[in-house]
Amino acid sequence: MLELSGLLARPDGSLVQGRVSFNERIDSVVSGGAGGDFILPGFIELQVNGSHGIDVMTATAETLGALARHLGREGTTACLPTAVTSPIDRIEKVHSAITDAIEQTPQNDAASILGMHLEGPFISPKRLGAHPHLNLEPHGDAFERTLTMRALKLITLAPELQGALDAIRALTAQGVVVSMGHTDATLDEANAAIAAGARMFTHLFNAMRPLNHRDPGVIAAALAPSPAYAAIIPDGVHVHPEMIRLAIRSRGAAGIILTTDKIVFAGLDTAQSETIGRARIEGGAARLADGTLAGAIISMLDGVRLIVERCGVSVGEAAMMASTNPARVVGAGDRGRIEAGARADLLVLGPQLDLKAVFIAGRELK
Repeated sequence: MLELSGLLARPDGSLVQGRVSFNERIDSVVSGGAGGDFILPGFIELQVNGSHGIDVMTATAETLGALARHLGREGTTACLPTAVTSPIDRIEKVHSAITDAIEQTPQNDAASILGMHLEGPFISPKRLGAHPHLNLEPHGDAFERTLTMRALKLITLAPELQGALDAIRALTAQGVVVSMGHTDATLDEANAAIAAGARMFTHLFNAMRPLNHRDPGVIAAALAPSPAYAAIIPDGVHVHPEMIRLAIRSRGAAGIILTTDKIVFAGLDTAQSETIGRARIEGGAARLADGTLAGAIISMLDGVRLIVERCGVSVGEAAMMASTNPARVVGAGDRGRIEAGARADLLVLGPQLDLKAVFIAGRELK
């Protein structure tokens, strides 16, 4: 039996001095003890396009396993590799690689691959961001083939598209979480999607109809109380820290999820990797030649540090947004919390939020 002492992050965002005992799962949590380290549940990353030179769209099961090991050593203990807008044949190949990686990747040496996040092709041609012009409405052959993907855990779509509300109902009936993103939806269209079962907003503020005081749009729905979490990229580039602060004040930590939207550049020496494919590193993020943002290069821990240091968020609240809420939205009930019976995916952070140890299913990564 292993034991850690310090400031434990609780599922409600609070911190308590205590001790946690665990093997593969947490055996007990008791108050008291000593130590100034923070003990957090492992981060859960719902939007990973790539990292450390590995691109999800071209990865094999083996390289996805390598990606998961890199993420684990950054403090991310579970993830959703993310496929982006492409022809359905290519998406099916990515799905096959992810399915194989789920079966082949060791469960105590790497971030657990919980399934696939499909970001597109059912998105608005008006809000593409860095996505190509291959957008489809969520019905017909491509959508029916999407419904057969057994590892599909989360899908980003635009709720204003023809057939979207029926698609949301069909997806949620199969246990797939629907997130609104790359969308030109009005406030009413976004609220209709929530009523139909949508439970997240993908990278709030980015690739969305802008907030306007006479035309509030989808962002107003994301900032209002609802069952749908607002996911946000906390790199200080995609969203200004003051806007992140505003979103957290509006929704509370209980309504926000942190995602990196990280791409192949993340974890590399960018001085040696200034351009990959259509993107390049510029100003702390990836951009296309025309300046369009194409993804982030941060780790989840980088994002946690930013919101703690620049957005007035406590470490406990940051853990809620990076661990507890992602687990809740994808139904991973035994993760994202430090409680008896939960899986022992744990992080030890020093007082300055330096990563001191990562435990996955009770095993310390080296």
